[in-house]
Amino acid sequence: MRMVRWVCDVKVKGRVPSKELRGRLGIDDIILVLHQNRLRWYGRVLRKEDTDWVKNCTEYEVEGSRPRGRPKRTWREVVHKDCSIFEQGGCRGL
Repeated sequence: MRMVRWVCDVKVKGRVPSKELRGRLGIDDIILVLHQNRLRWYGRVLRKEDTDWVKNCTEYEVEGSRPRGRPKRTWREVVHKDCSIFEQGGCRGL
């Protein structure tokens, strides 16, 4: 956002919302871009052969005891959440 403000020649003290500045330049929100890229990668993984090591890694379960605290979010959980955000219906195989 610092670069966007510099390009638009707007100071932070000007109190112009980031959404408006991104709209001026036609830039998508970074969170939206991350969701799209993650789903694009998921589509590539789904199209791989069943014997491919990348596809096999998505099914891998780590053995052993977990550390204390909340479990880390898995890649599958993050992709499932991205699918629900976009509601494309193209997220098969989860």
